[in-house]
Amino acid sequence: MKTAYVQMKVSAGHPDINTKKILHFIDEARTQGADMIIFPPESISGKFLGGASLEKSFQRDRELCKEKIIAAAKNIVVILDGKNKFESFDVKFLSEPFSLNKKFPDKISRPTIQIGCVGIQNTGKTIYTFDGGSAVFNSRGEIVQYAEPFTECLNFVELEEIDKMPALEIPEVEETEKIYRVIHYGVKNFLEQIGMKKVVIGVSGGIDSAVAAALYVQVVGAENVYLVNMPSKFNSDTTKNLSEQLAKNLGCKYFVVPIQESVNWTVKQLEERGIEVSDFVKENIQARDRSSRILAAIAASIGGVFTCNANKAESTVGYATLYGDEAGFLSALADLWKYQVYDLARYMNEKIYGFEVIPQGIIDIVPSAELSNAQNVDEGKGDPLRYPYHDYLLRAFVEEYLTPEEILIWYAEGKLEENIGCEIGLVEKYFPTAKDFINDLERWWKAYKGMGVAKRIQSPPLLVVTDKPFGANTESQNGVHFTKKYLELKDKLLAR
Repeated sequence: MKTAYVQMKVSAGHPDINTKKILHFIDEARTQGADMIIFPPESISGKFLGGASLEKSFQRDRELCKEKIIAAAKNIVVILDGKNKFESFDVKFLSEPFSLNKKFPDKISRPTIQIGCVGIQNTGKTIYTFDGGSAVFNSRGEIVQYAEPFTECLNFVELEEIDKMPALEIPEVEETEKIYRVIHYGVKNFLEQIGMKKVVIGVSGGIDSAVAAALYVQVVGAENVYLVNMPSKFNSDTTKNLSEQLAKNLGCKYFVVPIQESVNWTVKQLEERGIEVSDFVKENIQARDRSSRILAAIAASIGGVFTCNANKAESTVGYATLYGDEAGFLSALADLWKYQVYDLARYMNEKIYGFEVIPQGIIDIVPSAELSNAQNVDEGKGDPLRYPYHDYLLRAFVEEYLTPEEILIWYAEGKLEENIGCEIGLVEKYFPTAKDFINDLERWWKAYKGMGVAKRIQSPPLLVVTDKPFGANTESQNGVHFTKKYLELKDKLLAR
């Protein structure tokens, strides 16, 4: 029996668009002599529908589309979310979106067609990509045919021939290449979905904005990317020069818009009215001035959008300013830890561009927001997050659901670095005493469970890479809690 299976790009919430496409594939499969055609799950309506799934009129529309498809199924069997057990073969419907950690069941004992969709869908706060995963397996569980990830296609297989087909060697794709593929695909499709082609990016001379710039140039072209450097008195010539070099390498439009005068004016206006403005608030004013004033105005003027360049470590502890660097239309890097952002920079230099488009100086420089003299990069001063360690600590909180209790136990046993995966020796290097370690641990746990939650709620939509993204209904503002066992162990360590 000649069977067609479709790795289809599904538009969530648009049964009319999807049905038109389904009918086209049915006609094509019939023309090619197929006896049966199989579609991915939820092909008519999509997976993430929000309140539309409860709307009676939407449900009625969906049923009308299904009736139209059934009526068109002449001389061909159409499988839409139907049974997955047949007389001589099985169908595995894949409904889960892409994730670096995604694993599929491997118990296959007879010919099986595995089928999934492609495209992007969202829950309002999170943007999910679907990579397909469509393939044909023989009775020994070997892949004998497969569809390219993130590609819409119509495939054919003779059911009786599956066990006679040679097994295929599927090329291994290393993690950073997967990350690049999914982010490029997700950003491209999201921009198309919202009808935007021009992108404004604030470039600071740091790694996150540099990677964002190199990525968006690949998606929309250098002519549609506007890079803006917005120095205050705290920004070094080093980072200003690196920003300019990045723009030249990418061939983008580049502007320098200093902010010190407007920041001073804001402070002056407040102080004249008796409001004392602390140094910390002055740092926040700088960040808001850049995003809410300059980037937003440029984006509106050119009919485009501006980006949020936050990474997952910053999002975890709220190391960003509300309505400042936390603003933007999309957080493309917000499901990546800092070390993954660095890996992505090197990958794009080597594999995508073929030259040092992101200057090595940006990769080498200490990460810094440059909001005060305490963050002077030329003196080796930077962010309070020590990413070679904190990336892994925060990943343990977020992706492994560990708490200070487990972390402190491992610290006391001398097994912390081994268990969280960071470089051996970093804990002693960064935290000479138990008091130093505990103060740091509690600082970031309080930030993660405290103000960090409030900031994440107000942050832009993020593009999902892992199976533990923020914004996926796993959080609530319950405040900070330390377990009884943690507090007991803390007292013992501090008493030594």
